[in-house]
Amino acid sequence: MMETGKFNRLKVLREVDAGVYLDDEELGEILLPRSYVPEGCKTGDTVEVFIYYDSEDRLVATTERPYAMVGEFAFLKVVEVNPVGAFLDWGLPKDLLVPFSEQRHRMEEGKSYIVFIYLDDRTGRIVASPKLNKFLDKHLLEFQEGQGVELLIYDQTGMGYKAIINNSGRGVLYKNEVFQTLNKGQRITGFIKKVRADGKIDLRLQKPGYENIDDAAGKIMDKLKARGGFIAVTDKSSPDIIYDLFCMSKKTYKKAAGALYKKRLITIGSNGITLLSK
Repeated sequence: MMETGKFNRLKVLREVDAGVYLDDEELGEILLPRSYVPEGCKTGDTVEVFIYYDSEDRLVATTERPYAMVGEFAFLKVVEVNPVGAFLDWGLPKDLLVPFSEQRHRMEEGKSYIVFIYLDDRTGRIVASPKLNKFLDKHLLEFQEGQGVELLIYDQTGMGYKAIINNSGRGVLYKNEVFQTLNKGQRITGFIKKVRADGKIDLRLQKPGYENIDDAAGKIMDKLKARGGFIAVTDKSSPDIIYDLFCMSKKTYKKAAGALYKKRLITIGSNGITLLSK
């Protein structure tokens, strides 16, 4: 069954001047305009296409990839506001509608917002909503501590950063454990730190345990090689200097540098660290 707002593999029924018609058993023929028809495509071939509604509210196919699809969260820019609602640039010729009924506060042209893209039950049209709580945690995945996940930063509070996890759940990155600047709408890899009894999730950006130390040690070695084998950083260097150099906390740096020293890969002196040649 074909899914509107997602990619589908459909068979080419016939060719016309305007493009090719694709076969959907339930909805009939869907046009793939000539400008999107793959080179060499012919009747009987199967093509992967994204299905959405064009400016005349007709189902149409495209090989272009939108910034996000139905069932996903995204950070999108408002390109127009009119009496119907706000329209977002989602990478396709027809902009994505956010109805006024889905806006807690009126969206403004030129600003970007985190939204969820979905099919409206009443109209069947593809729309978006910034009311994230309606769509988060509806189909929770089973997260395990230490699991690597994809994060979308959607808010900042005094506690830290709120993030959408794997396009499904939500969690928090605590500010005292974040050693880099994060921005709303930023996508970043993170890890599950803890799944609480109440279902709330604590997140972290560093790999847990020895994996994190190994990763940090690799960064130190790479930086040393890039700088000719010596860096003027010591245990007394400030956390900000260490982060600027290696993108890690001072605590992680000291553990990683210690591991490299024990392996006799570096020396640690009063004025800096030196790469040992083999």
